Amino acid sequence: MKKLVLHMSLTLLAVQCKPQGYERAREDMVQTQIIARGVRDSSTLRALRAVQRHQFVPAELADFAYADRPLPIGYDQTISQPYIVALMTELVRPHKGQRVLEIGTGSGYQAAVLAEIVDTVYTIELIQELATSASERLKHLGYRNVIVRQGDGFLGWKEHAPFDAIVVTASSEEIPGPLVEQLKEGGTMVIPVGSVGSVQSLTLVRKQGNEVVKADLLPVRFVPLMHPQ
Repeated sequence: MKKLVLHMSLTLLAVQCKPQGYERAREDMVQTQIIARGVRDSSTLRALRAVQRHQFVPAELADFAYADRPLPIGYDQTISQPYIVALMTELVRPHKGQRVLEIGTGSGYQAAVLAEIVDTVYTIELIQELATSASERLKHLGYRNVIVRQGDGFLGWKEHAPFDAIVVTASSEEIPGPLVEQLKEGGTMVIPVGSVGSVQSLTLVRKQGNEVVKADLLPVRFVPLMHPQ
């Protein structure tokens, strides 16, 4: 029964999400999936309204781009559901003048959302094919303030540190030390922490002096942060 209801819901959404309906579907997404769940930051809401999510999923899934669910983007990776993207964006309190590091570029959607708000987004993706396609997609859509790099996100991007905020879009069993080191004093990081295959905890990390203050927020499920040895 649940599968039938989901199929019917997605079919209805697909009808609504023809090219002329993407803008309406995006506004419905913001109203019903994001504002209704408590996201209030005006910059985050503006960014979610601006970014064309259907451009960041495979063409055959474009009609489902504004559904309240993650979608596959190939290579065993996913684009997170809109609410989680909005929540993680709001949690790091982005604003003009900031430099933000993202770990796990994927299709580039989270980077685009951040780029609508902050000055520069540095984003790292381990999978070469995804890094290349995301870079091309972001440039095509006009995001000149996003810099994509293929590499090991666990190690961060030391050359451009420190960062005002760090957004990690893959789960790690521990908070990577290099990322903490590259976070600016007073900066904020949001990261899912936990084991692969189990429920993880979306964790907010604040760097205050010589201390790292952590707060577990809510249970989530993310693909693992791969860290080649």
